[in-house]
Amino acid sequence: MEALKNVMLRVAGIIEESIVDGPGLRFVLFLQGCRTHCKGCQNPQTWDFEGGTLVSAEDILARVQCDPLVQGIKFSGGEPFEQAEALQPLAEELKRRGYHLMAFSGYTFEHLIMKPECRELLSLLDLLVDGPFIEEEKSLELRFRGSRNQRIINLEASRAAGWKPVLDELNSQAER
Repeated sequence: MEALKNVMLRVAGIIEESIVDGPGLRFVLFLQGCRTHCKGCQNPQTWDFEGGTLVSAEDILARVQCDPLVQGIKFSGGEPFEQAEALQPLAEELKRRGYHLMAFSGYTFEHLIMKPECRELLSLLDLLVDGPFIEEEKSLELRFRGSRNQRIINLEASRAAGWKPVLDELNSQAER
């Protein structure tokens, strides 16, 4: 808990209970700031790195813990990996407390693992939805993502495979 002291995150918004942002009941943290600016993005208000509100990691943890029904957390955005270093202590504490951790990124898995701070955050997560939103591939039939090019990656299996992306079969099968 000491690691969370003085850790501030620039937050665009919070959804305290969601069933559409990952498996189970989730707390969704929308981080502020994004460089990819995908055409058709559903959250363009999160692009500005100076927008949103500074919130302490301790406050976020306290809010998560207020709801005993929440099983997991999703880091979304904006682009959560733009704040990978600041997110890491929060992710470590959430993981230690048994939460399932998931992130959405407009970057690909292959791009993220090349950056040490992103790779460290990925080492704590269970699932990653990766890839930019592509408006021409938009589908409302997909679980947890907006366009067909985006993948749901099982990060535990990917780490075991030597940091090679392994698709999450449970979620992929549900779409067939």
